[in-house]
Amino acid sequence: MKTQRFQIGTIPAVLYGEPAKQGYVFVHGQMGRKEEAEAFAQVVCPKGLQVLSMDLPGHGERQSRGEELFPWTAVPDIRAAGDWAKHHWKAVSLRANSIGAYFSMLAFDTPSRALLVSPILDMEGLILTMMGWAGVTEEELQTQGEIATSFGQTLSWRYLCWVRENPVHNWTCPIRILYGSQDSMTSRQAIDRFVQQHDAKLTVMEDGEHWFHTPEQLAVLQKWEETEA
Repeated sequence: MKTQRFQIGTIPAVLYGEPAKQGYVFVHGQMGRKEEAEAFAQVVCPKGLQVLSMDLPGHGERQSRGEELFPWTAVPDIRAAGDWAKHHWKAVSLRANSIGAYFSMLAFDTPSRALLVSPILDMEGLILTMMGWAGVTEEELQTQGEIATSFGQTLSWRYLCWVRENPVHNWTCPIRILYGSQDSMTSRQAIDRFVQQHDAKLTVMEDGEHWFHTPEQLAVLQKWEETEA
C-alpha cells in the first residue's frame, strides 16, 4: 500500500493509498497517533479510496512541542486536514475515534459519510459526569480554574465554558456508529438520542469497551469497517 508522509503546514500527516477522487480523513482519539489509520486504510484503499491521517496536538510526532489537546487547538488542525482533502478529492468522508469524533463534529460542516467509533457525543455531559466522580461543583471549578482528579483527568472551567459556547455541527450525512455496551465515556442514552436525531445506524458490541483493543474487539471493528465504509 502506497504511503506518503508529509506536513500540512506544521501538522505531521500521512496519506495511504493510490491517487483517488475520494477518501477518508481519519482522526484518532486521546493517546492515539496518525499511524492508527493504517488498519483502516487496508480496508478501504483496495476499494479505490485514500486515507489521510494527522497527529493531533500533543500526540504522535507532536509530543515534544509543548502542545496540549484542547478543542481550540485540535479543531483548526482538523479543519486544515479537511481543507487539504477538499482540494484533492471530490468527496471527503470521516473516520473518527472517541474525542476525535467530537472534535470532528466541531470542525466539519458535513462530511460525505461519517464512521464513528466510541464517539464522545455529549462533551458537556461527560465533563459534568467527571465532576460528579471527583465531587467537584461548578462553583469550585470556576473559582479554582483547574482541578486535577484521581482518575487522571484535569477538570477545566475554561474547557467547560468553551464547550457550552461552541455547539457541534448538525450533520445530515450518513452516520455509522460502533459502540461498546460497557463504554464508560458515553452513555447509551446519549448514543440513542444522537442516533434518533440524526437517523444514524448503530452497531453495538456487547461487553465492548470504549477503547477497542483486544483481538476480539479489533475483529469486530474490522468487520464493521468492511461493512460500513
